[in-house]
Amino acid sequence: MKTYSVKAGEIQRQQHTIDAAGVTLGRLATDVAKLLMGKHKPIFSRHLDTGDNVTVINAAKVHFSGNKLDDKSYYRHSGYPGGLRELSLGQMMEKDPTRVVEHAVKGMLPRNKLGAQMLKKLKVYVGQVGS
Repeated sequence: MKTYSVKAGEIQRQQHTIDAAGVTLGRLATDVAKLLMGKHKPIFSRHLDTGDNVTVINAAKVHFSGNKLDDKSYYRHSGYPGGLRELSLGQMMEKDPTRVVEHAVKGMLPRNKLGAQMLKKLKVYVGQVGS
């Protein structure tokens, strides 16, 4: 029996919609990353983007365990001296809940061009898709 190798033209993408209401952020991110990479398919290959398109709705209703709303922090730096900025998870959820979900999923994808291509197939919405 010969080993099957999938070609780029043979990849068929499906559309998945995931409701984030009441789901823990880490568990949601692992499920979304698995769908984006295509690890749920028997034709999964590490060197090709075999994943599907994923839409996450109700990002503002995602659940966090413990005191993460106060204790967890997100950092960014402008590149200038004194340019370090820090926001807590609670502040990020007030400002833009979609970035919290995108950041969690991005951390679970490969850090290369293929990972960036996979991340483009993710759409995150604060509420329902129509609202």
